[in-house]
Amino acid sequence: MTRPSMRALQVLAAVFAVGFFLLPIAYLLSVSFKRPDDVLAGRFWPTDPTLANWPAAFEATSLSTFILNSVVVSVLSGVLTIAITLPAAYAMIRLGIGRKFLPQATLASYIAPPIVALLPFFFLLKTIGLLNTHAGLILVNGLLNIPVAFWLLAPFLRRVPVEIEEAAALDGAGRLRTLVSIVAPMIAPGIAATSLIVVILSFNEFLLASGLTLSDSMRTLTVGISLFQGDRLVNFGQMAAASLAGIVPIYAIALLMQKHLVEGLAHGGVK
Repeated sequence: MTRPSMRALQVLAAVFAVGFFLLPIAYLLSVSFKRPDDVLAGRFWPTDPTLANWPAAFEATSLSTFILNSVVVSVLSGVLTIAITLPAAYAMIRLGIGRKFLPQATLASYIAPPIVALLPFFFLLKTIGLLNTHAGLILVNGLLNIPVAFWLLAPFLRRVPVEIEEAAALDGAGRLRTLVSIVAPMIAPGIAATSLIVVILSFNEFLLASGLTLSDSMRTLTVGISLFQGDRLVNFGQMAAASLAGIVPIYAIALLMQKHLVEGLAHGGVK
């Protein structure tokens, strides 16, 4: 096969892959401009486009509040997850604390379905006064995503040369200072990639958010979108508009961190 033919196949494969992943977004965009009858007809493109779904989505529910709640909860819970996981993973890898059981224990805790933790979290947050609060959701999501962050960060930490840390120790740096000033900057792409993944997991979480929030002022986007579904009628057009409006912040965060994300996932190590 000639070089131009190979190049053409690569371009075609890339176009197909991009089109495949953008197709759900395109369909969601199409539905957001459809009237109810048009949605039920099952056509991809709207035959009688309407803009009414967009303002109606914001008027029917507190959509702006839902989006803001999701961004606040997901970002701060991501910060909490990294703040706990990074020193914990470093202590296991460099100091050997919990090396025999910690990896298996963290993985085992993530295997259990989230519904198992709903009632314990509900009564725990109620007891400490954090039920139906942002702080409660941040705490729950931050703790639940620790296993994912642990398994993502551990390979990056293992690739940090021990000699660099030994040199820092000779210069008088303690373990905490070495972690913050030397190790963390070296694995910044891995931290960025892990942070984005746990933020997305928190942003998409529905079950616990629906059970631990009791008012519109505290509900997240995933719970808010479910409110468009009534007993007998589903407002597909408004739901699609709300979904598109809701994914804009998380896409913006992903674009801002794209360079570090790609670098972290592609190399998986330290330069």
